[in-house]
Amino acid sequence: MTSDATGAHQLGKATATPASPDEAVLDRVPNPHPDIDYLARFTAPEFTSLCPVTGQPDFAHLVIDYVPDQWLVESKSLKLFLTSFRNHGSFHEDCTIMIARRLVKRLEPRWLRIGGYWYPRGGIPIDVFWQTGAPPKDLWLPDQGVATYRGRG
Repeated sequence: MTSDATGAHQLGKATATPASPDEAVLDRVPNPHPDIDYLARFTAPEFTSLCPVTGQPDFAHLVIDYVPDQWLVESKSLKLFLTSFRNHGSFHEDCTIMIARRLVKRLEPRWLRIGGYWYPRGGIPIDVFWQTGAPPKDLWLPDQGVATYRGRG
């Protein structure tokens, strides 16, 4: 796959959904402001994957916050990467951490955190949270904005 001047392979082109997360390409583009710490947020309120045991769909609301260094993730490639989980069988914890680790490896951000707010299956919601360490000093870090699951409460 060839890239354009920004380093993006998929931007502005018809691109099929990758068959699996391993086949998905995460494009990155240069950060125009590498001299400052700022937070970039991606929210995926309709993330889906498959239960590796039953094959039934699992649904999550993902919130990905990161402080870029030299690179930004290109949003179309991120969308295609997340969509590639639609036919991928994996537990909630694995999906959430796999996404975070892949972003960290590709972008080398100053800081990243992910909140995986999974909808209940079998009556129990599973929320998964991970971050690379302490956020940069003086970073404005808003709440992720996803309420704890309350059911009928």
